[in-house]
Formats: sequence, C-alpha cells, structure tokens
Amino acid sequence: MRNQFILTPLAAAGMAYLALLGMGVAGRAASQPLTMPASSAQQQMLTPTPASAQTSAPAPPPIETPSNMPASAADNDVILAMHAAFLRNDQAQLTTLLPLAHGHPLEPWAAYWELKVRLESATPVEVQAFFTRWAGTYQEDRLRNDWLLILGKNRDWSNFAAEYPNFRMRDDPQVACYAIAMTALQGGTVSADAAAQVRKNWFAQRELDDGCLLAAGVLHQTGQITDTDLWRRARVALQAGHPDLARAAAQLAAPQADMDVAQIQNSAVRYLYGRSLAQWPPAVRQQLAALALIKIAAQDPDQAASLMARWASALPQEARNWVWGAIGEEAALHLSDTALGYYAHAKQPADLNDNMLAWQARAALRQGQWHTVLTAIDALHGPAREKPEWIYWSARARMALAHSPADKLTARRDLMRIAGMGGFYPKLALEDLGGLTIAPPPPAPLTAEEKNAARNHPGLARALLMISLGMRPEGVREWNYWTNLATPGGMSDRELYAAADLACQNQVWDRCINASERTRSFMDYSQRFPMPYRRAVLAASYDAGIDPAAVYGLIRQESRFITVARSGVGASGLMQLMPATARLTAQRLGLAYNPGQLQDQATNLLLGTSYLKQLLDGFDSSLPLATAAYNAGPRRPRAWRLGPTLEGAIWIENIPFSETRGYVKKVLANTTDYAAILTGQPQSLKNRLGQIGPPPVDADIPSPGLP
Repeated sequence: MRNQFILTPLAAAGMAYLALLGMGVAGRAASQPLTMPASSAQQQMLTPTPASAQTSAPAPPPIETPSNMPASAADNDVILAMHAAFLRNDQAQLTTLLPLAHGHPLEPWAAYWELKVRLESATPVEVQAFFTRWAGTYQEDRLRNDWLLILGKNRDWSNFAAEYPNFRMRDDPQVACYAIAMTALQGGTVSADAAAQVRKNWFAQRELDDGCLLAAGVLHQTGQITDTDLWRRARVALQAGHPDLARAAAQLAAPQADMDVAQIQNSAVRYLYGRSLAQWPPAVRQQLAALALIKIAAQDPDQAASLMARWASALPQEARNWVWGAIGEEAALHLSDTALGYYAHAKQPADLNDNMLAWQARAALRQGQWHTVLTAIDALHGPAREKPEWIYWSARARMALAHSPADKLTARRDLMRIAGMGGFYPKLALEDLGGLTIAPPPPAPLTAEEKNAARNHPGLARALLMISLGMRPEGVREWNYWTNLATPGGMSDRELYAAADLACQNQVWDRCINASERTRSFMDYSQRFPMPYRRAVLAASYDAGIDPAAVYGLIRQESRFITVARSGVGASGLMQLMPATARLTAQRLGLAYNPGQLQDQATNLLLGTSYLKQLLDGFDSSLPLATAAYNAGPRRPRAWRLGPTLEGAIWIENIPFSETRGYVKKVLANTTDYAAILTGQPQSLKNRLGQIGPPPVDADIPSPGLP
C-alpha cells in the first residue's frame, strides 16, 4: 500500500463533484499511470443495443442520492489496494479491506470487486443483498450480468428467470442466448426474431461460449436452426481461424464430426483424400468436404480453385456456391485479379455470406466492374446493405450505369440519405452532391441547470474519479454505462452534450469525444474534435513540415489525446509509437533515446511527426498510403499499391486488413474536419485521397530508414 499520493487536477475535480453530493473523501488521490481503455472484449460489452432490443428491461431505479452515500470516507489507498487485489484474485485481501472502504465514493466498486471474486460460491441471499444495497448503480447491473452468466452456466433457470427482467444493460450476447434457450427448454415459444438473434450472436462469436452454443443446440432440436445453419457456422469459423467454434458447430450437426474438423484443421488436403471422409453418409461427407476446401482456400485460393475441378460436382449447390464464394473472398483479400472469375462460379449470390459479397464488391471496384458492384451490394442481407459504404458505392454504381436523368436522380437520392459531415462516406457523398466539409455552428449553449445535472451525477463523477486514480478501464465502463446503457436508448442529446462538456472540462478527452459523437440532432466540433496541447502540436507539425490537421487527425484516432496511453502491442504516447520505430526515428534525427521518453509529450510529438513526415516522403506525399503505413507498417502498403491506379476511396476500401481499412478512413475524415476548424475554410476529403497506384519507375526504392 502506498503512503503518499499526489492529488492530480482531475482527481481534485472528481473529489469536488462527489463532495457536492455529500460523499466527502478524506484520502489523497494517486498519480498512477493511466492505461488504455478497455480491451476489445470489454468494449464489446459496452456497445449500446437498439432501443427495440431493450424494451423488456425495466427503467433503472433512481441513482443514489447524498443521503444514501455515507459521508465517512476511507483513504484512496484502500481503493487502490483493493483494485490490485482484485486483479490478482486475492479474495482474502479484498474481504479484509472492504470495511475500510465504507463511505468512500468508490465503495460500490470495492463491494463489487469483493463479491465478484467469490461469486461462483456466493449465495443468492448475498447477491440479492448487493443488488439492494447498490440499487441503481452501474455496479449493481454489472454484477447482475455476471450472476446471470453463472446461473445460465449452472442451468439454474428459476433464479435466472427471476433476475433477467431486472437486467438493464441487455448488452451481453451470451446472457441473451441463455434467456432464449431457457424459453425453449421450458416449452415456451421462441419467436423468429429471437431465433435470428441467437443465430446472429452465435455467428459473431470469436471464442466459444456456453450460452449461444446451448441456444443453437436447443433451437436446432426445435427446427429453428437448420443443419445448413450449423454447417455455415462451422465454415465461417474455420475460414476465420477459430477451429474450436467450427468443431462445436459440426458436433451439433453430426455427432463426432468435431474429430474430422480437427483433422481438417491439421491438414485439409490430406483429409480430402483420406479414409475418414469416406466413412460418413453422403450428406455429412459433402459438408465436411466443403469445410476442407474452405480451409484450403483460406491458405491458398488458387489451390482450392484447382481442387474444385474435381470436387465441385460432389457438393450440393449451396455448399458449392459457398466454397466458390470463399475462394473469391480469399483471392480478393490478396488483391488478385482472379477474384471475380472465382466469384462467377457462385451462381446464387444469396448463398454467399455478407463478407464474401462485400469482397466481391471491392474486387469489382478495383476492376471498374460497376454491374458486379451493384449485383454484390444488392445481394447483401438487410443491415449490411444499409451501411454507409454500401449505400455510397451502390449510388456510385447506379450513377455510372445510369441511362436517363431519372436513374441519376435515384442515385443522388441515395447519396442524400448519407451525405453529411460525420464520417468518411458521408463526406464523400456530400462532395458528390457538390458540398464540402465545414465546421457546423455550435448548438445552443448548455444551461446552468444542464451543466449542474452532469456535474452532480454520481455515476459520471465516480467514473471521472476512477480514471483520475489510474483505473481507466473501470472508469470508462462506468461512464459508458451511464451515457449509453442505463436507460433504453441512452442519454438524450442534451444530456450527452453536458456529459461531454464535463469530460472536456476535466481533460478526459476520450470520454468527451465518445459522448459528443453520440449526439444525433446536432454536432459540437469543439467537443468532437478537441485540440489539446495545441501549441505543442502545431509547433511539432510545422517543424516536421506536415499539415497539423493530419497530425491532429492521427492523434485523435491513435490515443484520443491520452498522453500516457499504451496499446496492447506496446505503442505508446499521444502518437502511439512502437519502441522500435521510435528508436530508428531518433537515430535518424541524431537524438539519444530510451523507451521511457515515449511518455514525454514533447518527445512523442517530435518522433511521431518526424516518422509521419518520413512516411509521407516515402509514399509520394500520399496521406492514405502514409496513414496505412503508420498503422500496418510500410511494407504492406507498398504491396497494396501495386496493380491498377485507383481513386483513393476505392484503394482504401480494398485494404485487406479491416483494422487498417477503418483506421485510414477515420484518420482521413478526422484530418478533413480538423482542417476545417484550423483554417475556417471548406475542405475536401477527395482532394486528400487523390489517386493511388504503383510508384513511379524512378521512385520504387524504399526511402532510407523505413522498415
């Protein structure tokens, strides 16, 4: 336990807010290093669900008032020690320290940690006592989520049924699957929408879980999930490199087929010609052969295509189309000109999944095949077809294929559906309609009452205090709960505006941006695109000879202005530099360097802007190429640019890595917005995209110093 702490400005502000609520704190805030926001799995738990999916959940009880938060406070040392004990699963230490946390503003977290580590052995009485004591808090509903998972795993349906209606967040796919499985197991009617939700949740899994596997098995027995669904799930999993999920799905379709999937994972070619496949009945043999071909396609699409000369006739039409779709997708991911030829063998686009169809559209964009672009997009299923990128490219295809003014008008109407300033494709649509990105006028100022409501909100104050004490993942989760999940649909726009203002005032820039981005009826660019450290960022940008808007656009995406941010792969600081990249850049600049310097704001900006300038010089001043290189390393964009010369948006849409593809879109859109703010002039995203193709013949040698 630490003996001395530095009270940071943010911690002081958090303490002040809670003191206003009658939650006085006697301790000293810790100056602890901040960590990155919650992991991808944790963030997924915070993704807001549509209001329609939450209608069965009750409104939360009123949040706690000063009268039910005792004023006697424990030192922050206790909270920090309990957090450390929770991370190491030290039940004894948590139980010992919990009484000392009584009265602290973060006592709900302390109580949650203490019960969470022993929840498997806790009694229903203890759990209900927690729910009663902390009614209306994030921690109450967080523990309810954990408890429902245990009840589902234990098949304790009576207690599950009693508690599930009280679950407010409704954002855990496994809990949703348990609820639907329970309904079916107890003889209830599972609606078509509920069965579709199980299918969606199950197909989206990256790791095997009990709840959705149970629901899939139960609904398979009732006929609401078909054998084809099971085999499709196995195909998706195997192609994505998730063999455990593939084996589980195959086992539901045909007992002991999981052993064959293991053989396919080990050597798909050997399996196709081995004895195991021949021992199955024809219907199962066909599906296992399709799985083997899909596995081969994931490794070598050309080899899989050559094998289809022999195996295609042995497959049923749906499986045959799917395999060709998988081969086409993998070829498209390799940016191969053979992709569309492979897709042409899939005679029924409806048999392909949305990933396959998306890559068919991307491959067609690369080759200027607008008819195929339109056919692939039109075949996308419901929600996928309504994504901004596919509305945009569908409109562009219709415009290219238009035979009359009426056809062009229809395409323009589609562009108008998404045109705006918020995001990559809305900006492109706006420009196609003759507009440019400008900073919009701010909304009506917050009233004193609106500001006070955010300032006096116990959950938001608790989140800010957690972040100030170095417990950023927990603080982020609590903040997101109150802004997004506590009530169906989340906070209103004005409440979000006030919450964003509160975060901005306390320089918690990631939560400021997060809350501001959720307003739907207006945008405040000062919140969505803040410019902290302005003097330092502008100076570093000008010294490096690059546009400060591009630097701000990159920082906003990389770190959200968290100066001590550190990614899971070791990138650090405002500009999220990898240690090896920082060392090479420092050497090129003739600077002494040690990894600890990456946390220093000035050093991070100096090295980050210098590296970005080096990338721009090495990629013909192309910001899309340089941005892709910043995220994925310079080697990959050098390969991705080979082939036809493409308009920038088409090249970006064909980046094979989904993370890098999204990253480049966001950085370029951010850059355009920051340029509008910094210059006060309308800005063009398209001008920043340009044309991308092979390097000039006399410039095909990588720049010195680039990896």
